[in-house]
Amino acid sequence: MKSFLIANPKGGVGKSTLATNLAGYFARQGRRVMLGDIDRQQSSRAWLGLRSPALPPIGTWEIDEDKPARPPKDTTHAVLDTPAGLHGKRLSQVLKMVDRVIVPLQPSIFDILATQHFLEALAEEKEIRKHQAYVAVVGMRVDARTRAAAQLERFLESQGLPVLAYLRDTQTYVQAAAHGLTIFDLSPSRAGQDQAQWQPLLDWVEGPEPWL
Repeated sequence: MKSFLIANPKGGVGKSTLATNLAGYFARQGRRVMLGDIDRQQSSRAWLGLRSPALPPIGTWEIDEDKPARPPKDTTHAVLDTPAGLHGKRLSQVLKMVDRVIVPLQPSIFDILATQHFLEALAEEKEIRKHQAYVAVVGMRVDARTRAAAQLERFLESQGLPVLAYLRDTQTYVQAAAHGLTIFDLSPSRAGQDQAQWQPLLDWVEGPEPWL
């Protein structure tokens, strides 16, 4: 089973958007994917309630905040959405469940500063130091041609982490989510640009070895 943790201690950076669309991609590929949610807001679980049974299925499983359970054994891919402020013992617990950590990050100085401490804390975690889990970043709501994107890249170079993709700020994600959809459930005429922006991220999640 491949498992992915979507995490950033700052709220409003796009964790649920990233988690639901990644799960939607796996579902569209015919994988037995589960979407777990340990965020108190339960955004991802609420989104699953909007999803039509006619769409490629995405399952979920019960997660206790104090001791997250593992997904069912027949799961091929698991995506775990997390709350703001994830740290300490709770972070250590969920890292034991995953292979890769994806950190969504917006290119504002406030988001970068807030996330810097989280990335430093991640680097100290045993699962990361032993290369049992790998970390990468996705730029959210950003134009890759802007100064803000360049600033984000410089920051992440100093952290020794790759930026897997830059996802633009668009209402396509919002409109899809309102109907329990992902951009991978939409036609190329509606979401082709966004699907293309995801390709480097998809190459990483599908690849046998992380980029480090």
